[in-house]
Amino acid sequence: MVELLPIEYKEYLESSKVLYVETTLPDADYFDLEPLDSIEKFNTDIQIAEYAPGYVAFASNGGGEIFVFNSSGEIFILPLIGMAKDVAIKVADSWEHFLDYVVSIEQTN
Repeated sequence: MVELLPIEYKEYLESSKVLYVETTLPDADYFDLEPLDSIEKFNTDIQIAEYAPGYVAFASNGGGEIFVFNSSGEIFILPLIGMAKDVAIKVADSWEHFLDYVVSIEQTN
């Protein structure tokens, strides 16, 4: 599963070691990034391959939602209860776009 993550995301985790981000994203006051060595277990535990195939979860917001990558590196948010591909909400085109959005929001607060 880790091999499906965008290289930019893996490089970010390896270089920054940031795993917790406060934000004002819609429906998320914060999110926790899963460490690379926990991605496989996290995705297995939430049964993402069964309920939302094609996505890899990399973070959660503590409010019953997860952040996921698709195979193109786009980022979506999915509910843990009622998880399905058809309820995914796109939040960014790429990790860089997502990170820029979070940084720009944090700078305005």
